Amino acid sequence: MGAFDDLLTANAAYAEHFAGGGFDGVARAGVGVVTCIDSRIDPLRMLGLGHGDVKIMRNPGGRVTDAALVALVVGVHLLRITRVLVIPHTRCAMATSTEDLRARIGAASGRDAGWMHLGARADQQAALVEDVTEVRSHPLVPASVEVGGFMYDVDTGLLAQVV
Repeated sequence: MGAFDDLLTANAAYAEHFAGGGFDGVARAGVGVVTCIDSRIDPLRMLGLGHGDVKIMRNPGGRVTDAALVALVVGVHLLRITRVLVIPHTRCAMATSTEDLRARIGAASGRDAGWMHLGARADQQAALVEDVTEVRSHPLVPASVEVGGFMYDVDTGLLAQVV
């Protein structure tokens, strides 16, 4: 059995009932989400959205990185994003120190991880306010785009608006 056979089998079952073909790829609900890679986060279901409704940018910590900003600008101008949610979460490993995370990665890999910019920040609320401010003030994000910062609780499934 190959390393991906279970996933390819699941995909074949998914494709049997797939009804999303021919879609133009815009965000039908006008929503863009920046969130963490954490597998406890299911962006579509937690927001009551479905296939084709939202553009999702994920990275460790759910931070507004340069790549996330580029994706948001593309989404705003070409893919009909009119609302942006920045969503970090509780109990996130990225809320620990960058040095600790680099050391753990280095120990696990046996390689130097000192070059990695992880964006870890213990004060998640302050980081969230900065990230939302960065999106709101970006010259290529029109003032008409609503931008909010939310904290997702991985134990209750609830979002709380912070900014």
